[in-house]
Amino acid sequence: MKIYKTYRQILADNDSYKSNPSKNGFSKNFPSFSFYFRLIKIVIKSNRKAKKKLYDDFNWVASSFDVFEALEKSGVVFEIEGMSNLKKIEGPVIFISNHMSTLETMILPSIIQPVKPVVYVIKQELANYPLFGKVAMARSPILVGRKNPREDLKVVLEDGKRNIENGKSIIIFPQKTRNKYLEIKSFNSLGIKLAKRNSVGVIPIALITDAWGNGKLIKDFGKIDPNKVVKISFGEPIVKIDDDLTAHNKIIDFIAAKFEEWGKSELILTE
Repeated sequence: MKIYKTYRQILADNDSYKSNPSKNGFSKNFPSFSFYFRLIKIVIKSNRKAKKKLYDDFNWVASSFDVFEALEKSGVVFEIEGMSNLKKIEGPVIFISNHMSTLETMILPSIIQPVKPVVYVIKQELANYPLFGKVAMARSPILVGRKNPREDLKVVLEDGKRNIENGKSIIIFPQKTRNKYLEIKSFNSLGIKLAKRNSVGVIPIALITDAWGNGKLIKDFGKIDPNKVVKISFGEPIVKIDDDLTAHNKIIDFIAAKFEEWGKSELILTE
């Protein structure tokens, strides 16, 4: 397992992390303005590096940490647990997570990449986003259309196999789109199939990230609400997939249990 000690901080050197609440009065009083002012600067800087083909592992993690700190400076508190599970299994794994907001796509690299090189499975349309698209494509994601499940399965299995052979883990959000609810019926088993096909383990991720809301006009630019704590939990690895359904249910059960522990059982939809 390769650990990048060149990074300025490796959160996963510890099992848990909790933010110290920001004391900046202006940022706390105007959290959305404070955060997006910083975010635009971060994205522009990252975009320039991407155009110059300099948006490497180090700069990806650096920009992810910058977003992390921008949220904290705006009053958002993070509570992260289970990071020691990233080191309990050697080699590439499939990370399977619920998907609530833009926050996790920005923040997870700062936690995972220094421990396990990783790529995302993302929607094809994200590659065409102004500013964000160039940055996303610089990290060589696996692109799916989300319109043809059979074609998406083929792409993920083929591109996933290549990435795993190159030592990279993969982050998959099985829900079709960002959703504050954990909709059991829309939580597909694509990640489990990929793990079993390539004989690698799975690490589930449960998260509550609605402190970064979804916007009405532009989905990525919603309200920043410091009153909502960001919760991220990495579960125990499933080292070997023997039965798809059993493993799939373990992932869902872990996420649902965390929702209940965090007082969010109303967000679990079973039908």
